[in-house]
Amino acid sequence: MVSEHSDAPDGDAAALALKILVAGGFGVGKTTLVGAVSEIRPLRTEELLSEAGQSVDDTDGLDHKTTTTVAMDFGRITIRSGLSLYLFGTPGQDRFWFLWDELSQGALGAVVLADTRRLEDCFPAVDYFEHRRIPFVVAVNCFAGARQHGAPDVSRALDLDRGTPVVLCDARDRDSGKEVLIRLVEYAGRMHTARLLDSVG
Repeated sequence: MVSEHSDAPDGDAAALALKILVAGGFGVGKTTLVGAVSEIRPLRTEELLSEAGQSVDDTDGLDHKTTTTVAMDFGRITIRSGLSLYLFGTPGQDRFWFLWDELSQGALGAVVLADTRRLEDCFPAVDYFEHRRIPFVVAVNCFAGARQHGAPDVSRALDLDRGTPVVLCDARDRDSGKEVLIRLVEYAGRMHTARLLDSVG
C-alpha cells in the first residue's frame, strides 16, 4: 500500500508512494484517465480490437474505439511534495479479470470509472472492491452527448454503500482527474484509519 523513498527533498519526510487502481467497464476511459494525469509517459498494453473479439467484446455505443487494454496501464502523479500515486489501470473485459487479484495487492484504494450510458458495466468493479473491502470512489466520466445524472442518482442506481463518494469528471482533463484522485486518497485514508481504530478498540 505504501512505500518509502529516500530521495525526498532535503527537509522533507520520507516520500510516500501509494498504489491506486483505476477500474471500470470496457471503453469507459481508464486508459485516457491514466494518460491524462500521469507525469511520466504512461505504460500501456493496448492491442487493436479484432474481428475475433467482436463476439465477446460489447462495443455497442463505442463506434470509435479501436484498441483495448490487455494487461494494465501504468502511470505516476505527484499530488504534493512527498506524496506520489502509482496508477494501475485494469483491463475492462471479464476474460482479463484474473489479473485484478494481482493488481489489487497492496492498493490503498480504487477509482471506478462509470459511463451513465452503460452504467451496468461498472457493477463488477463495484462488487469486486466492496467484497474485498478496498475503499473506492465512483467517478462518472461525462461523455459529450450523454444524459447528465447527479451523484445521488448514480449512487442509488449502483446501490452503493452509504458514504461511498460519487464524483463527476472528465477523464481527458488532468485537473479533473487529479481532483478524483485527491478525493480517493482522502476517503481511503479515513476508511483505513477508522478500521485501524476499530481493530485496537
